[in-house]
Amino acid sequence: MSLLKGRVAVVTGGAQGLGLSIAETFAEHGARVMIADLNAEAAERAAERLGGAGRRCDVTDEEGMADLVEDTVRRFGSLDIMVNNAGITRDKTMRKMTSEDFRTVLDVHVYGAWLGTRAAGAVMREQGRGSIITMSSIAGKVGNFGQTNYSAAKAGMVGLTKAAAKELAGFGVRVNAIQPGLIRTAMTEAMPQHAWDSKMAEIPMKRAGEPAEVASVALFLASELSSYVTGTVVEVTGGRYM
Repeated sequence: MSLLKGRVAVVTGGAQGLGLSIAETFAEHGARVMIADLNAEAAERAAERLGGAGRRCDVTDEEGMADLVEDTVRRFGSLDIMVNNAGITRDKTMRKMTSEDFRTVLDVHVYGAWLGTRAAGAVMREQGRGSIITMSSIAGKVGNFGQTNYSAAKAGMVGLTKAAAKELAGFGVRVNAIQPGLIRTAMTEAMPQHAWDSKMAEIPMKRAGEPAEVASVALFLASELSSYVTGTVVEVTGGRYM
């Protein structure tokens, strides 16, 4: 199938983890993908393998994000899909968390997603079409111990998604969010066994998700299969926290 044939996508934080899986899925379905990541070499390697382009990008840099969008349009002629995926963690309890820990996480997730949405949205408005996907987390719905910064950021991304969806809907631009739960990545597999077991006990489907299962939801939201879907939050959690 070629659900994204002729489409151009940007994936921030696309050189590894969920971002890379999304980029791979988009490329498999015909999209030309710009992979943006702080690690320029990893972005370029992934892009070469997928037949797209890769470059360094700091999502908290306003000029850098504007240049990312401009460069994508310059190279490929359009921008049809924007995935605000870049993210970090600085986990600590509030007693130990510094102001810098809190602000940095919000800057990357909320401010970075806002910059990406604003820059991509401006191009998509003129085109009269486009899909913006923001990668939130189930932590933004329920909150996680030791993640006041991350949980607040991921909740903020949901509010951003819904407000942006209302602003852009009349121009043919859709904005949606994905909230993954426990997904099997290098980061989650590095968790202590007791923490992994505790999270697994909360999942009715009794297994962790795979990156490809998140990527397939992103594909749905990026494609015309979801042409009448905007302002939604899709949970990919195996039923956790229903």
